Amino acid sequence: MILADKIINERKKNGWSQEELADMMDVSRQSVSKWEGAQSVPDLQKILKLADLFGVSTDYLLKDDMEPESKEAVTGYESSRSESSLRTITLEEASEYISIRKKLLPVIGIGVFLCVTCPVMLIFLSGLSTWDKIQLSSNTASLIGLIFLFLHLAIAVFIFVTKSGKLSKYEFMQTDCFETGYGVDGMVRERMAAEESGNTIALAIGVLLCVLSPMPLIIASLSGVPSFVITSMVCVLLLMIASAVYIFVAKCGVYASYKIILQTEGFTREEKNKAKKLSPLPGIYWMAITAIYLVVSFLTKRWDYSWIIWAVSGVVFALIMAIAGALVKTEN
Repeated sequence: MILADKIINERKKNGWSQEELADMMDVSRQSVSKWEGAQSVPDLQKILKLADLFGVSTDYLLKDDMEPESKEAVTGYESSRSESSLRTITLEEASEYISIRKKLLPVIGIGVFLCVTCPVMLIFLSGLSTWDKIQLSSNTASLIGLIFLFLHLAIAVFIFVTKSGKLSKYEFMQTDCFETGYGVDGMVRERMAAEESGNTIALAIGVLLCVLSPMPLIIASLSGVPSFVITSMVCVLLLMIASAVYIFVAKCGVYASYKIILQTEGFTREEKNKAKKLSPLPGIYWMAITAIYLVVSFLTKRWDYSWIIWAVSGVVFALIMAIAGALVKTEN
């Protein structure tokens, strides 16, 4: 066994996660990950500290041909390994997970795009019906707009049902804690580094689209143009936001795969535990919003304006989740 394997074995024998070992060694989790991925070698002081923590000799750690010093050590490791509740992600599983997300997320992004843009035709035709130069009744405009709305939603639901199910095998990676097998962290970090610049550009474009999306509407409102033009700018706003969301899902979502495997940033063990506590909240919230949207729309019959409920609800939802997350963190 090489040093990397011995560090993995001894860490698991003691039932420690990479984060726990990193805390005891006063280093980052990334440093431990690099040691175990044979990407770097700890210095002499770290070797001495590892030997002391593991209760082994430095000779055992440094000599590749030297096996565990006692049968008890091997037995203890196997026992603790079998008792451990953490699943180990192999190199093959990690590669398959990344490959599946690269293939499916762009398609799922189209579904999200359709959800965001589903009221565009309804809004556009409703505004067009108010223009004197076009002979289009409000009832006809609403009928055609609603057909497009439900058609978009139907296609989006079809995409979500047929594609999202293929990712269900790996859903636990976003909710449960796990260990990464030999070579996984190194492979993921290599791919992550290669795609970092592309992800940064995509993220910048998406954010820029979100920031600039209200500008056409603001300019049209201040220019004294006909109401039909202002209504059309609302459609432009939704199209720009939908394009940004597509970029976030299709491009940035793939890059997030690497963070999920490495359990960094928003996918750390602390964040996962917090997400489990908050998991019922989104379902309850959006069920309530859907009910409010349908009641308001059917009672007022103003489908061309009731879509605003979704925009406001999205902002409120982000605020609610942020507050709930802070309260859960405080309790921990």
